[in-house]
Amino acid sequence: MSLIYGFATGIIFGFLLQKGQVLRYDKQVGALRLLDMTIVKFMFTAIVVGAAGLYLFKDLGLIKLHLKATSIGAQIVGGSLFGIGWGLLGYCPGTAGGALGEGRIDGFWGMLGMLGGGALYAAVYPFMKANIISIGKLGKISVPALLGVNHWIVIIGFAILTLLLFGYFEKKKL
Repeated sequence: MSLIYGFATGIIFGFLLQKGQVLRYDKQVGALRLLDMTIVKFMFTAIVVGAAGLYLFKDLGLIKLHLKATSIGAQIVGGSLFGIGWGLLGYCPGTAGGALGEGRIDGFWGMLGMLGGGALYAAVYPFMKANIISIGKLGKISVPALLGVNHWIVIIGFAILTLLLFGYFEKKKL
């Protein structure tokens, strides 16, 4: 049953990516050049909706969250690789898959690159674990725990900041 849920949410996610125009190459490049905030708006909306949904399910006892330990070293390396890949290809991982779904060949090369990158990571994981992942280990933390407040305060605060940011983007025609 979880495979059916995954398939259904994947279809919905792909539809929303397409409908939100975030699969368009010009939108991707515009985001990287800070000239078009369509993708930023899409991501922030997904973060607010996802956080609210996850914590609602958690509060209702329907799910249990399992936080992964934070590592500054891993975040720097992973974020750098993500940014380099996005800059070179013009798609982030989700939009590369969507582009492939639309039949674009550049999406195929992006997916192939992600598979190759995953294989390379598996090969260098022992080195990463010993030398990179151990840098800046902060444990299993979350923003609400770090601030010592209820998660709904953080979610509502982030939602308000997101709406203010969206208003700024609209005013600047971004």
